[in-house]
Amino acid sequence: MTGNSQHQTPGLPERGADRRQPVFVGDVQGCHAELDALLCELENRLGRDGFVLHLVGDLVNRGPGSLRVLDRIYRLWDEGQAVVVLGNHELHLLMVAFELRKLGERDTFGDVLESSDWKHWVDWLRNRSIAKAGHLYGQPFVMVHASVHPDWDLDQVVGESAQIERELGGGDWESTRLLLAQDPAHAKAGSTRDVLGRMVSARSVKADTWSSSIPNGEGVPWHEAWSKAKHGYGVVYGHWALQGLHVAKGLRGLDTGCVHHGRGRPGCLTAWIPTRPERDRSPFGCFDLPDDAFMTIPAQDRYTR
Repeated sequence: MTGNSQHQTPGLPERGADRRQPVFVGDVQGCHAELDALLCELENRLGRDGFVLHLVGDLVNRGPGSLRVLDRIYRLWDEGQAVVVLGNHELHLLMVAFELRKLGERDTFGDVLESSDWKHWVDWLRNRSIAKAGHLYGQPFVMVHASVHPDWDLDQVVGESAQIERELGGGDWESTRLLLAQDPAHAKAGSTRDVLGRMVSARSVKADTWSSSIPNGEGVPWHEAWSKAKHGYGVVYGHWALQGLHVAKGLRGLDTGCVHHGRGRPGCLTAWIPTRPERDRSPFGCFDLPDDAFMTIPAQDRYTR
């Protein structure tokens, strides 16, 4: 295994020092065949070194090839061609590794924890970002797995993410374990564990609280509340497979349920390949509508039964 956990991934500068095409990819969840097919399509279209992947988290679990997905993405990351944020399933893997929970019947990341390099994978994952901010053709944005607080401006998103990352990966393994051992359901609102849960798991919000559940009258979708605040940045996210592809002003939700194919609907792996907006003065930039800059790879099997 090459590389190390201190490797710095590329950001997106405001004025195009990196000419490669940014490509945002929804939840892979161990669907290695679909990821390979997506990368093949991108290489054919953009060239082997013509793009940088931005992955919204949940690389692992439920699908058949968590270790293969991690290995493929790690090699791209090590070459400066991939940016990764953590999802709830990466946290689940870490919690099993730290013996804070048992491997569940539906968990399929055992191949990672049984590999000879399992300590490398645990260390690499705990040092990944919770949110990554940058610019797309001058438009500020942030990529996060599940959600941001509806009231946060971009600076606060970055600040909250940095605080989590210092506790999750900034110290030794024991500091990581202590953070993950806290129950998010009983964490104080605004605490590091509460904010971590919001950013990797939330779907609905009510006042200053959040829930991973689908809104049922008690709350509203987090992005609905976020949109009402009329922020000046865009959000790319995943996590919400039942919602499917979400294309709205300022928002790109990319979890199209590849690993859930056959559970009442077809699933696919989706990538967003943003293009320079024709209307430079649009307040949403490349997050404006209409937008058809998407690539889909149909699921090749039914993975969950």
